[in-house]
Amino acid sequence: MTAQSAKELSDELQELKTTTRATITASIAEARAHGDLKENAEYHAAREQQSFCEGRILDLEGKLSNAQIIDVTNITNNGKVIFGATVQLVNLDTEDEVTYRIVGHDEADIKKNLISIKSPIARALVGKEEGDETEVQTPGGLIAFEISQVEYK
Repeated sequence: MTAQSAKELSDELQELKTTTRATITASIAEARAHGDLKENAEYHAAREQQSFCEGRILDLEGKLSNAQIIDVTNITNNGKVIFGATVQLVNLDTEDEVTYRIVGHDEADIKKNLISIKSPIARALVGKEEGDETEVQTPGGLIAFEISQVEYK
């Protein structure tokens, strides 16, 4: 997991434990004050929210406790593609440029150009250096890329 992702998850965990839990507890107390719990929709909704919140807390704690956090900003950039690197690619057929950051599976978001280390593109890039060419098998066919820039940021 990247250091940035670990910080985001840690911040979310802190928010859930402090603010969200307190809000849900207050909602449950207020709903209980309304009387009969069997037919109290507010109470059941608050309990469902509490269940979701506690599940998310357990999920985040598990991810953070098992994570290997890699901060590429502390690594000397030798132009090699590694986990956490931001890679600028040039499609050799169309001359289109695209930039991806190689991240952990849970962090991947193609809309933000964050690709999983397990993706075919990342697997084709890891270990290569600036100036190298590589081919990636995609659903649309084989695509040839040149690595134009590698940044550790």
